[in-house]
Amino acid sequence: MTAPNVVVVGGGPGGMVLAHLLGRAGIPVTVLEAHQDFDRDFRGDSLHPYTLELLDRLGLADRLLDLPHHKARYFRFHTPSGTITTADYGKLASRHDYVALMPQARFLGFLAAETASLPGARVLTGAKVTELDRDGDGRVTGVRYRDHTGTHHLPAALVVGADGRFSRVRRLAGAPARSLGASTDLLWFRLPRRDDDPPDADVDLHFGRNHYLGLLAGTHDWQVGYSLPKGGYAEARDRGVGPIRTFVADHVPWLADRAGLLTGFAQTTLLSVDISRVDTWWRPGLLLIGDAAHVISPVGGNGILMAVQDAVTTANHLVRCPGERDFDTALPGIQAEREPAIRQVQAQQVRVERRAARARENGRPATPPYLLLRLLTALPGARARAARANAYGPRPPLLDPAIAP
Repeated sequence: MTAPNVVVVGGGPGGMVLAHLLGRAGIPVTVLEAHQDFDRDFRGDSLHPYTLELLDRLGLADRLLDLPHHKARYFRFHTPSGTITTADYGKLASRHDYVALMPQARFLGFLAAETASLPGARVLTGAKVTELDRDGDGRVTGVRYRDHTGTHHLPAALVVGADGRFSRVRRLAGAPARSLGASTDLLWFRLPRRDDDPPDADVDLHFGRNHYLGLLAGTHDWQVGYSLPKGGYAEARDRGVGPIRTFVADHVPWLADRAGLLTGFAQTTLLSVDISRVDTWWRPGLLLIGDAAHVISPVGGNGILMAVQDAVTTANHLVRCPGERDFDTALPGIQAEREPAIRQVQAQQVRVERRAARARENGRPATPPYLLLRLLTALPGARARAARANAYGPRPPLLDPAIAP
C-alpha cells in the first residue's frame, strides 16, 4: 500500500469520524489507536442528535441503532426544593429527538469496521505513536509508531492528533494546553439497573449541599458520577465509600437498595475534570482536534459532540484542497471556524465551575437557584431551546456534499 495522505492518531469519536469521512471522500487515511481495543471504562457514552443525524446522512444510523442503546429524552436537575426538567429533546424537529446512550466501545467498534471497509482506509490497533517525523524545515511529514511486530515509519501529508486530553501528539509537537480553570473532579462507578427504575431518569443531576450526583442510563446499569472538590480524591478515599453510599440513598432513594454494592474505592474511577485549550491547534503538517486541542468538561457530554464537529469541519476543509492536496493551507481555517464554538462552550463551563467554587468557599449549597431555574424553564419554548443548544452546540458545521451528497 502506498503511503497514506492522512494519519489520524487516536481512535476516539473525533478521530474515527474524521477517518470515516476522509475515506468516503477518497482520501487515503490510516488510524493509529494505541490500545488493542476501544473498551475503556467511563468514557463518554452519549451520541447527540447532531451526531445521529450525521450518521443518518452517511447511511449508518439505522444499523448503529440496531445495537443495544438507551434513548434519553430529558435532562433534569433534582434539588432539595424540587425537580426541574431543563431540556426536552422530544421537542426537537428531528428524527433523532433524543440522546442515544451507548457504550463508546460499541459505537467505536462499529465505526472502525465501517471505516476499514472503505478503499484506502485502515484502522490499526495496538499502534502507539513514539515520534513525529519532520523535514529540514521542521514540517511534520509522518510518524513513527510501535506495535507487536516492532517500530514502523509512516509518512503522511498530514498528521491529525485526535488522541485525547493527554495527547502524546500534542506533547511531541510542543503545543501545551492552557488551563482555564476547573474546580471539580468526578468519581465514577456503576450500579445495576432494574426494569422498575424511573423511566425518565436518563440524564439526571442530583444536587446536595456540598456535592452533586450525575446519573447516565445504560442498557443494564447506571453510570454514577459523584462530584469532589478539585484535588479532593485523597481525602474522600480516607473517608471511605460510606459518605457516597449515604449521599446516594439520601438523594436518589430508588437507588438506595443498591448503594451498598459500592464497597470500596477499587470499584471507582477518578476523572479529573479539566477545561483547557491549545492556543494554536496546528503546525505545518499537523493538526490537533477534539480533547487534544481543547479539553471540555464531561458535564452534558459536550466533549464528544465538539470532537465530532471538529472532525466534520476538518473533513470539509481537506476535501476542498486543490491539486496535490496541500493540506497546510487549510489548517488555519479549520481552527478559525471551530474555535468560536469551543470558546463559547468552555466559557459557559468555566462560569459554572467558578460559581460552584465560590459556593464551597462561602459554605453555601452547590444547588443551582431553584426558583430562577423554574421560572426560566417555564417560559414558552425554553426546554426546546435548551435541548437544541445541547443537541447541536453553537455553530454546528454542515457536512460538505462532496463527502455525502
